[in-house]
Amino acid sequence: MTISTRKAVMSGLAGIGVVALLAGCGQAPDSAGGGSEGEAVDFLPCIVSDSGGFDDKSFNQSSYEGLVKATDELGIEEKHVESASEADFGPNITSLVDQGCDLIITVGYLLADATKEAAEKNPDVNFLILDDNTIDAENVKPMIFDTAQAAFLAGYVAADTSETGAVGTFGGMQIPTVTIFMDGFADGVAYYNEQKDADVKVVGWDVESQKGQFTGGFDANETAKQTATSVINQDVDVLLPVGGPIFLSGIEAIKDSGKDIAMIGVDADLYETADSDNSMFLTSILKKMMDGVYNIVTEAAKGNFDAEPYVGTLENEGVGIAPFHDWEDKVSDTLQDELDEIKAGIIDGSIPVESPSSPK
Repeated sequence: MTISTRKAVMSGLAGIGVVALLAGCGQAPDSAGGGSEGEAVDFLPCIVSDSGGFDDKSFNQSSYEGLVKATDELGIEEKHVESASEADFGPNITSLVDQGCDLIITVGYLLADATKEAAEKNPDVNFLILDDNTIDAENVKPMIFDTAQAAFLAGYVAADTSETGAVGTFGGMQIPTVTIFMDGFADGVAYYNEQKDADVKVVGWDVESQKGQFTGGFDANETAKQTATSVINQDVDVLLPVGGPIFLSGIEAIKDSGKDIAMIGVDADLYETADSDNSMFLTSILKKMMDGVYNIVTEAAKGNFDAEPYVGTLENEGVGIAPFHDWEDKVSDTLQDELDEIKAGIIDGSIPVESPSSPK
């Protein structure tokens, strides 16, 4: 069942306060780590979105696709429930506990309090929380990402590609999982300036003061569009929106401006996931949540769950940047070689990349 189909089913149940849906079920293949041939895996994984929803083309969607990939291969059911607001987090998690979920995936930093409370009340249920490392419990596994490393590369790309000498960014909410992208991006621009004796400026975020442009949420709405416009109007020709669907408002603002502005996506390769305007994406800063969720779910189904944090880095390929796609022939001929050298330097520590929001 595709996400769009599942969403259609969910909308039909909109009158119900908490929605949980079943995916297909079947017998687990031998390769999935189940029992003897023909024996189904007795394991029910579940997931709760943040307010961005599972069709955000980004953070929630990538996480959900990792769950679906795992359950399809294991031949088991999954349950998922979508949050419309922060008020839904606790009730949604409770609904999945009540339905017998063995592993509950909570998508995002904002679900930390609700996850911690549920984990304390239900020590026999395991939890996987994305983008948070504040919960110290044997039944909670954090999955976090040092996205500053990948954003550093994207900042270098943006600076090298800019013709106006100004690149911009804006975020959804000012929380660590958003500002870590902006820190890395700005630091990558600064490194470019240092290496090339250039003076490309960053609009929308100041690393030192930790102040910048934010929409106050993750919805693609008029506020997000106005925020994007305020950044665009400062002569930027590369734009990085950080916060799920707000990139859609960025696209609208660019179209209204009539300017030739490149976009940089976050979380997923938005060239691949966006429904339209794909050619606008110079690259995307990747958090490989789908792979991480897939691996953790398949291992947990085999009985291999632990609370040791998973940290995605350039070294373990948990973060990275997407291909240039339609921009391949537009970027500098030397850019990829320079990025390879920078990546190696970040991995071996000779190029330090540190954000106040980096995983500790």
